[in-house]
Amino acid sequence: MRTWFEPHEAEEFEAAKDLLVRRCLVWAGERGMAAEPPVLGAALDFRHRSVDGRLAYWDEAQVRRFLLEWIPRHATARRKLPGTALNTAPNIMPNTMPNTMPNTAPDSLLTLLRYIAAKGLRDPRGATLAELEQAVKDAAASAPAESDRVADTRFARPHLDGQRAFPQPPLALPPARELAEAAARSDVVRRLAALADWVGAEGKPLTEAGHLRPADARQLAELLGTGERDPEARSASDLPDVGLLLAWAKHARIVRASKGRLLRVAKAAPLLHDPEKLWSRAFEAYFELGRDVPASSSLLWSVFDELMPDVLYSMYGMASPMPAARLEETVWLVYQDYVPSGRVPEETWRDRLARELTRAFEVLAELGAVELSHGVADALYSSDLVGDLVGDLVGELPDDDLTAGAAPALPAEARARLLRRLAEPGLLVRLTPLGVRAARERMLTEGRDAPLIGELADASAAELLGVLVEHYPTDAAARELDGWLVAHGGDPGPLLDAVRACSFRTRAAAMLSLLTRIHPGLRSMLPGLRTDPVLGPIVLMELADGGDPGRDHLGADENLLVTTEGVLGLLELAGPEKVLEQLRAMAGPSALALVEAMAASGHPAQESMEELRRLVLDTMRARSHPLRFVPGPRPGARGRTGGRKRRR
Repeated sequence: MRTWFEPHEAEEFEAAKDLLVRRCLVWAGERGMAAEPPVLGAALDFRHRSVDGRLAYWDEAQVRRFLLEWIPRHATARRKLPGTALNTAPNIMPNTMPNTMPNTAPDSLLTLLRYIAAKGLRDPRGATLAELEQAVKDAAASAPAESDRVADTRFARPHLDGQRAFPQPPLALPPARELAEAAARSDVVRRLAALADWVGAEGKPLTEAGHLRPADARQLAELLGTGERDPEARSASDLPDVGLLLAWAKHARIVRASKGRLLRVAKAAPLLHDPEKLWSRAFEAYFELGRDVPASSSLLWSVFDELMPDVLYSMYGMASPMPAARLEETVWLVYQDYVPSGRVPEETWRDRLARELTRAFEVLAELGAVELSHGVADALYSSDLVGDLVGDLVGELPDDDLTAGAAPALPAEARARLLRRLAEPGLLVRLTPLGVRAARERMLTEGRDAPLIGELADASAAELLGVLVEHYPTDAAARELDGWLVAHGGDPGPLLDAVRACSFRTRAAAMLSLLTRIHPGLRSMLPGLRTDPVLGPIVLMELADGGDPGRDHLGADENLLVTTEGVLGLLELAGPEKVLEQLRAMAGPSALALVEAMAASGHPAQESMEELRRLVLDTMRARSHPLRFVPGPRPGARGRTGGRKRRR
């Protein structure tokens, strides 16, 4: 049972949602907990439609957003408002609900969060259960005031679904000490601190236009080492590097202009003695420099703050430096619609944009967020551009006929041009470790998933395996598991216990399969676990799927357990109707007898077996015994069985 699905996996998600809701309802009923099916389903919809799509990842902000914004807006999704047409959005909640958070929503969400934690499904990178419980309590307390705000802004923001972001690969970072040392070596950090010291407690006078006086600007250029020594400079505006540092310092809230003077911000004093924090402040302020990098007339400045983060995210996790040419073509797709029409050739605009993007990278390099080099790009960056470019250029091939792996976002002409450029040496860009950490922190703030090797060391065994199965490639999963074992004494026993305790068969099977691939000793242990009273069925499945040449032939009882295991997995993945359909196709008239044999097989998964009996076996029995009337005339039949015929 997965807790993450691609946006296009609608059927798979709906099956998982149905499974979670029905099991949560049973679990809650056994404990006397509140659980409204519409709220449970809505919570899972909310997370599936989010930026990261992780159903089991929750934090305080998401709790508030779901209870105070998502639920109130979707609660009246199909209500007809005065003067409006009927909204046809999905009817997530009952139509009669008011435009407020339903009273049952907090308790139902709390039950779901507790269920997720109890079953080992919680993503440990989110908030703890105690933190989530407090977040639900706080959200419920603030609901009346927040609901009014939601009602006022409902039409300004008609939906709260997030555009799914591309999942990032798990990365490792150097030790914290190395990152701190790298921050201290940053040219920008050094210059910002020197600028603040130069401004001093008394500040510096500014001209009526808000610039430094020429003498002060030249003095500052000398102090900062920008290399700008223009004796004719009339202000800092004539010294672009000085002007950039001044703008950067203002955006970073280190200095400010007030009443004709440039003043040091008192609250920034602690930053000046902490290079690492000053670096982070400067990194965030970088995205506000659109009018200053490279100039106020830049093509980039209008959406600089939105574009440059995506440019950095494109480099995140890449094993080799990215060619700037690749980024330039992608950025050009965004900007060509904003280029003014006229006699200036398109190539001129592209060249100008390329220069501005290069300047933006140079500024990031001075900060220490990226490294710049020159050379031929790795073949990785041209491998997805291959296609029938000649056919594309003359319009002979529709999009659906493009060679697999071609880049559909780039027109054929752009791909051809890019292939030529990538064959020659050019500017290469890659994130530094500081840049990786800063980009990751920014993505996390945006709700994106950006795994970090080592961050699961304190997770429970079940939570660890769940995240590794769904979000880590094999190599990264092996590294994460090694670190977890070191932190937990090296004993793999708790990992097997987590598989035993997992009540979802497909999830338990995926956990065991992963362990046998990434833990050297567990694969050799499998034959000895085939008689394990809990693990036995999935061990048999793993041995069969792995084609282990040394395994013995399965006996009749083991074959039945394997068959039952497969049916239980299908029940989780597709639901009872699909199981009934498959059983009829597989066993025909013997399907009922087969399911009865499964029910008596002694399979250890009690919760799954109970669902098999209730949702499959009982249904099959009911359908195999249709209602029959007692002998005699059918209701409504004309005539009598004997005697004289009635005359008309």
